[in-house]
Amino acid sequence: MKTKYAPLMAALTAAALFTGTACSSSDSSEEVNPDEKVALTYWTWTPNMEKVVAAWNSANPNIQVTVNKQDGGDPAVTKLLTAIKAGSGAPDIMQAEYQKIPTLVSSDAIADIAGEVGSLKDKFPEGSWNGVTLGSEAVYGVPQDSGPLMFFYRSDVFEKNGLTAPKTWDDYAAAAEKIHKVDAKQYIGTFSATDAGLFTGLAQQAGASWWGVNGDAWSVNINDAATQKVASYWGGLVEKGVVDNKPMYTPEWNAALNDGTQVGWVSAVWAPGVLEGSAKDTKGKWKAAPMPQWDAASPATGNWGGSATSVTTQTKHKAQAAKFISWLNSDPAALKLLATDANIYPAANDATSVLTTPPAFFSDQADYYTIAAEAAKATKPFTYGPNVNVAYSAFNDAFGKAAESKKAAAFTESLATIQKTTVDDLKNTGFNVAG
Repeated sequence: MKTKYAPLMAALTAAALFTGTACSSSDSSEEVNPDEKVALTYWTWTPNMEKVVAAWNSANPNIQVTVNKQDGGDPAVTKLLTAIKAGSGAPDIMQAEYQKIPTLVSSDAIADIAGEVGSLKDKFPEGSWNGVTLGSEAVYGVPQDSGPLMFFYRSDVFEKNGLTAPKTWDDYAAAAEKIHKVDAKQYIGTFSATDAGLFTGLAQQAGASWWGVNGDAWSVNINDAATQKVASYWGGLVEKGVVDNKPMYTPEWNAALNDGTQVGWVSAVWAPGVLEGSAKDTKGKWKAAPMPQWDAASPATGNWGGSATSVTTQTKHKAQAAKFISWLNSDPAALKLLATDANIYPAANDATSVLTTPPAFFSDQADYYTIAAEAAKATKPFTYGPNVNVAYSAFNDAFGKAAESKKAAAFTESLATIQKTTVDDLKNTGFNVAG
């Protein structure tokens, strides 16, 4: 067992992560002097966060927050872990992608703030809250933004073909076949083997949760029935040739969105910004819709992206830091600033109250954020593990070969490879693995 995992586990139930020694960061029961003036540093890569924080600083002269801009993703995590290992140099507050939270917890980098945030849980969809608890009673941050999956499509092309937005994945497959049959150059979308995050969200929608906790061990379920169903479905579409098999975010893909050869995109709430840059000539022709469903009677979706705001274990002002991040991600005024100045989709349930105008690229779809809010509420819980990077790398390799082969069997067979690679890495790193 990797004993440094679960540094702040006193509040966890037996179903939570691991047991271990308590961290030396400030005790949640410590009384805070309201007259004490403290200065907090906040590492984030969100644009214009300084404007959001300025509103807090103006109203809270005794708790002043300074934004320190970082590169997002892995570079920010690496920098934080270096500071944690060195014993100094970490900020008080850290933006953390949901998928990176298990890694940060296992490295004793972020604190359990369950005692400081109280009943904040009720302000967020279950799926987002699960992202900061890892399915336990501990709380390793406050959800900031989320990326619920939605479906985006060229309404003019669909209407021309007598199609409406697909309500089920069977509908999607039928639409894919018809669109490509009518015009061999057109596809309803592509299977991108370089975007493990999207595939994870698709598996999440189907009911998968790739990591979990079994006593004092991690479980890994990448090759489960739900993910097999998703892999088989997309492999079948690629084998039939009714969807493309090229990566997204390439000049070729951008051009296809703009010239009308890619007429649909399974993406997330943040898609309008991408479309505005990649398909500017098609503005006014796209519509947003809920995700196609496996079971239309039980709507569900997954996430692609999103992050939380966490308190690091090096802070000397845990309570004040928790107070700030609670305000940042749940106060109506802060949510409005996050949406308008930082241009993100807040994870809080109240996001729709501040998002009253649709994105510019979808200016004629007044219900855009209503659809997004329903998607956020329908997001299935999903637990990440401490070696997401390993699993995603294995996905890129295995599914890259599968997509190139255009064989449905290769898609499902790839999951066994990813499962083994992920389990082997956990064991080699020193974690207990169930089964």
